[in-house]
Amino acid sequence: MANAGTIAAILLLSCLLVYPPSHAFYLPGVAPRDFHKDDELQVKVNKLSSTKTQLPYDFYFLDYCKPSKIMNNAENLGEVLRGDRIENSIYVFKMRRDETCKVSCRTKLTAESAKNFKEKIDDEYRVNMILDNLPVAVPRLRRDGSQAPTYEHGFRVGYKASYKDDKYYINNHLSFRVMYHKDPESEDSRIVGFEVIPSSVKHEYTDWDEKNPKVHTCMPSTKITPSSNTPQEVAADAYNVFSYDVTFQPSEIKWASRWDTYLLMNDDQIHWFSIINSLMIVLFLSGMVAMIMMRTLYRDIANYNQLETQDEAQEETGWKLFFGMTLVTMIFASLEWKMITLKTAFMFPGIVFGIFFMLNALIWGEKSSGAVPFGTMFALVFLWFGISVPLVFVGSYLGFKKPAIEDPLFFILTSIWLNQFYYIFGFLFIVFVILIVTCAEITIVLCYFQLCSEDYHWWWRAYLTAGSSALYLFAYSVFYFFTKLEITKVVSGILYFGYMLITSYAFFVLTGTIGFYACLWFVRKIYSSVKID
Repeated sequence: MANAGTIAAILLLSCLLVYPPSHAFYLPGVAPRDFHKDDELQVKVNKLSSTKTQLPYDFYFLDYCKPSKIMNNAENLGEVLRGDRIENSIYVFKMRRDETCKVSCRTKLTAESAKNFKEKIDDEYRVNMILDNLPVAVPRLRRDGSQAPTYEHGFRVGYKASYKDDKYYINNHLSFRVMYHKDPESEDSRIVGFEVIPSSVKHEYTDWDEKNPKVHTCMPSTKITPSSNTPQEVAADAYNVFSYDVTFQPSEIKWASRWDTYLLMNDDQIHWFSIINSLMIVLFLSGMVAMIMMRTLYRDIANYNQLETQDEAQEETGWKLFFGMTLVTMIFASLEWKMITLKTAFMFPGIVFGIFFMLNALIWGEKSSGAVPFGTMFALVFLWFGISVPLVFVGSYLGFKKPAIEDPLFFILTSIWLNQFYYIFGFLFIVFVILIVTCAEITIVLCYFQLCSEDYHWWWRAYLTAGSSALYLFAYSVFYFFTKLEITKVVSGILYFGYMLITSYAFFVLTGTIGFYACLWFVRKIYSSVKID
């Protein structure tokens, strides 16, 4: 069996692999950054993401305005695996200096570009941007009609006027709002909010001048709102003029609290009933285990302890049987530990990497930014087989050199042979504890019933008993796919079930290990209470 450290490393790696490639999540900066007035602020662009396809794309996959030189930010391994592509953009502000309407560029859509825009609008893709490590947020109305503020991740690429209409419209004007908190003792300010309201505007102009474009619908005095102009249609050979404005707004929000806005991006509430229901189940199971321990088990142990003489115990084992089992155990023990080491080192990662590489090939075929580059895949293989695998072998060697576990009763060896922006971490921890206790108690109860029926092969059955909860997880993922998600593409469906298969497998390893160690502790506990003189 793998030790706890190995299992933790496996689960951490699997979490990196199965992180849903739909929404980016950015961690707050280590230290606040102070800005002076008129300091340059560079907006960075990230991937295009959609919950309908789960396939991220590079921002410049669509025909947006490009800077003279596109530069990629240094990305860590997690960002590459999630499909993040953080790059510079043409949106550059001056700190605390408002811009009313500024023209960015003009692009001419080819037939291929127009097709890409329409596909991304149909799949409800969103544009993700970052300013001072804050992802852009879009204000929206709550579903319950209340006035409490709530936000969405990124803004939509565009929209379709109606399902019967074949016309698509692109959000080509962005109204940015930057909130800042001013230091009362100096002129320094810190950015505490970054919002945007997208609009579709068909800009009008007479003669286009690349160096000094003069657009009649985008003048310094123009205030553009989502419904104030004719929208810009997506069509082949059509020109799109991109523009933006920015306003700076002082805020009382402290820098340390600037991420609170992003906790308002979900309407989900804590499922108190489910948690209370789970707690009641745990209490019921605990009562059942306590009853077994205090009554049935106590009576059984008392019966064992009433063996009259040492000869009776010796008759149950027999010197021939004991000698034969000792010989067989020694032969298999000399070979089995190597096999277990190999399985521990290669079985789980081999299956996970195999599924992951097949899914990655599908993502490559879709030209998505979520495709992991060859160099990164090589780094993953090197990290696992170059670091974790040698550590497993070292741990197995050291464990093999350790003294064997001394079982509490001398004739035991003749009877047994040897497996988802979440921020409410307190409740997550409670649910995790409930999971551990439930798996352990159910496994202990079933293990006791199995021993009472004189079946001592409890090792793998204990592992599979608790690990079978992964079947429920995968079954629920199927139910969730058909009732909650709107995925229609075959590749996206394969990716979803592939990732959920890896997640369920990791969950199987986790819960199975809990069940095994719970049953191991229980067996050693009950047999250590049997005393034969």
